[in-house]
Amino acid sequence: MSSIDDFIKAVENNDFVEGHEVLEEDWKRLKKDLATIDESKILKGLINGSTAIALKLRGKDGGADRVWDTFEKYKPLIETTPCQNSEKYKIAKELLEKKKDLYM
Repeated sequence: MSSIDDFIKAVENNDFVEGHEVLEEDWKRLKKDLATIDESKILKGLINGSTAIALKLRGKDGGADRVWDTFEKYKPLIETTPCQNSEKYKIAKELLEKKKDLYM
């Protein structure tokens, strides 16, 4: 799945809307299968983390905080869900947290 690589690159470049976009197709696919439902929640969390920062940068503080809460809700799954991209999900999580500290 190269979409997580694209997500990391987008967030590194402060392109938070693009970060949302590149994971959406994989999230939709993974949420349809019970075997990958937790991984789909990881992607949902990452998508929401990126979206929250985009909202904050647009001055939508309340929306940003609510959407960030979804990231926080699913973040623990990154540590507990065995999947092929676990290490990249950890990198993406840490990157989002750093960007939150800068922008939120």
